[in-house]
Amino acid sequence: MQKEEDFEQIFKQLYGPLLAYTKTLTNNHDQAKDIVQNCFIKLWQKHPDLVENKSVKNFLYTTAYNNFIDLYRKDKRNHKIFDELKYKTAKESLNDDVNYIEPRIKKLNMVINQLPPKCKEILLLNKKNGLKYKEIALKLNISEKTVESQMRIAFKKIRQEFKKDQKLFYVIIRKISTNLG
Repeated sequence: MQKEEDFEQIFKQLYGPLLAYTKTLTNNHDQAKDIVQNCFIKLWQKHPDLVENKSVKNFLYTTAYNNFIDLYRKDKRNHKIFDELKYKTAKESLNDDVNYIEPRIKKLNMVINQLPPKCKEILLLNKKNGLKYKEIALKLNISEKTVESQMRIAFKKIRQEFKKDQKLFYVIIRKISTNLG
């Protein structure tokens, strides 16, 4: 690529297909447009190094994919930070009132003890022992779908009991493995 006309021709030829490809990665039209725009900016900056049209196409698609991966990792990191912040905030606001937490932990234990035996066993294996659904299924000789179903039932019953204590429910579920006795 040596001229602006060449760049414009490549832009017209590859923008649509590159955008379609990027949308399949992101499932978000605006993010895809941003990624494609950045790809063409990088192409413009590196155009003296790119000789053939084929290498330009490969460059754009590779750059789009790499930009998507970078964005995905950044989003994942941001979600983790946000979840930790939510947890820390909820925990701090509840730590001040031990009289508020202790009765609810007892209530949680009561709710868990009232679960059907298999449901209780599966919940404890997952939350207290840290077993994954597949490991529980193998250990109990049941399907993973059964494990998922029993976990759904357990959480539904716990949520029903803690409807009015959403902030506490979030902290308790995070700390369930250390609070179960």
